[in-house]
Amino acid sequence: TVIRAAILIQKWYRFTMARLEMRRRYSLSIFQSIEYADEQDQLQLSNFFTFMLDHCTHPDSGKDKSKSDVEILFEKLDKIDVPDSYYGPRLSFPLTVEDANALLHAFRNEQLLHARYVLQLLSETRRVLKEMPNITHLSTSYSKEITVCGDLHGNLDDLLLIFYKNGLPSEQNRYVFNGDFVDRGKNSMEILIILFAFLLIYPNDLHLNRGNHEDYIMNLRYGFTKEVSKKYKDHWKQILCLLRDVFSWLPLATIIDSKVLILHGGISDTTDLDFLNALERNKVRDHTHVRVILFSFKNFAILDILWSDPRSQNGCTPNKCRGGGCYFGPDVTAKLFERYNLKMLIRSHEFKPEGYEISHDGKVITIFSASNYYEEGSNRGAYIKLNPELTPRFVQYQVSKYTRRQNLRERVGTIESSALKSLREKIYAHRSELTSAFAQYDTNGTGRISVNDWAAAMESVLQLELPWRMLRSQLAQMNPDGEVDFMSCFYDLKMGQPIKEAQPALAETLCRYRKDLEIIFNIIDKDHSGLISLEEFSQTWRLFTSHLGIDVQDDAIDKLVLSIDYNKDGHIDFNEFLEAFHIVHRLEKKAT
Repeated sequence: TVIRAAILIQKWYRFTMARLEMRRRYSLSIFQSIEYADEQDQLQLSNFFTFMLDHCTHPDSGKDKSKSDVEILFEKLDKIDVPDSYYGPRLSFPLTVEDANALLHAFRNEQLLHARYVLQLLSETRRVLKEMPNITHLSTSYSKEITVCGDLHGNLDDLLLIFYKNGLPSEQNRYVFNGDFVDRGKNSMEILIILFAFLLIYPNDLHLNRGNHEDYIMNLRYGFTKEVSKKYKDHWKQILCLLRDVFSWLPLATIIDSKVLILHGGISDTTDLDFLNALERNKVRDHTHVRVILFSFKNFAILDILWSDPRSQNGCTPNKCRGGGCYFGPDVTAKLFERYNLKMLIRSHEFKPEGYEISHDGKVITIFSASNYYEEGSNRGAYIKLNPELTPRFVQYQVSKYTRRQNLRERVGTIESSALKSLREKIYAHRSELTSAFAQYDTNGTGRISVNDWAAAMESVLQLELPWRMLRSQLAQMNPDGEVDFMSCFYDLKMGQPIKEAQPALAETLCRYRKDLEIIFNIIDKDHSGLISLEEFSQTWRLFTSHLGIDVQDDAIDKLVLSIDYNKDGHIDFNEFLEAFHIVHRLEKKAT
């Protein structure tokens, strides 16, 4: 009886753990699919964003056109005063280890570095980076080990934890940070300041590769631009202008002992390291600029190494999920290794639940250093230690603020709830298309279709490659006959603060393109007031809808905009405007 009870308990435990793991995996799949779809939208619209930047950011009146923006910025640097009331770190150049420690201490205590020191640091960083080659060559003979870190994405706590566990950068403790320092997290600026400070102190021992998020247009969409503008209200434009130039000078790759290639994304069947080493990398400032990419091989080369992902199948095919770069197979890796006598490729760029993943028979390693990337408890971060024999040792970690107080079921529930919330918002933003797709299967107009038809309709519209049949119970109701009430997908969602002047089709369009419109409005809003004129809005909207081929009547948007100009001064607060078109979860609203 005891043995039988133990077996039953063991079966129950295994079944419970398997279900939890299944829920965790499909939740992470949802997050990643939505992330890639968003990146695809970003790349498709990047030429439009660049057009807006070119035509909406005019030079200052009286500006000396013979000088670049960066040169003018340097001339004004000494005129920025640091008040006596400022109690943060005061930097003097050249920097010392004490300066770096002061920065670490300040950022742990949520202090800001004064804008003058930020600009000085960036100008010094630019000077050092300009002297560096496109591909940095390192040797393990100068130190026992080299540490390689992946994406940090503004998660300062991860960087601080890495330094706590692994030690600060020094001549005896060398680091390679493999891009994507910024965006998504709330402390991208602090991460850049720390990494740039150690780069200036140890230029031969701390090395930085460029990631796909070290890009001005990506920063407009994924949070870094907003972070800088909020933290440095008076000097954010100068900081971003200089950062755009600094990013363009970041090296593209690192090679250790002529055997280990480290770059952010991956490779393709046309990757040529000699070509990469010879191109003028600073001329490729915004690598997502599709209009240039279409006509320039050098931009294809940059796009491939920053955006590509490995796959288990042989060959090299376009990376349709992300919209840029390629999928490269084991044969592509083997070909490059044979040509350059390489042993290992270390890349980042891709979320991994355990912080790392080994593929292509051990030849390709993905390292991802941002823990809790999608949600608290969603993943571990990791870094790699390479010894002189070039044997990788993985160190995993996870910053824990709240999850230690939760059991496994609670942690998975939190991740699942957040993932499903994001997915429902995506579904609601495509309500019209989904309703049409459902109707094609509902030939009798019953409002119900089979699970298979429902799943097919969901995938045909959203193209997220998700296990829709498995997710059905979380997203739509089923009647006793086993058919799906397809309109139940939208029951728990509604538009926030509905505006009566907004027609349903127009409201859905505005909801779907909120992120893109926010980027465009921020480009137009040159004084960062949050206000734009009705004329600017209407012109921009017409350009945007024309570019995307969206069929919206002009008088509909004109009427809507006029209704939002509450004080009738010819301007609208676009943050209020966008807030009117976000998605509200009805159940959550009732609970709050």
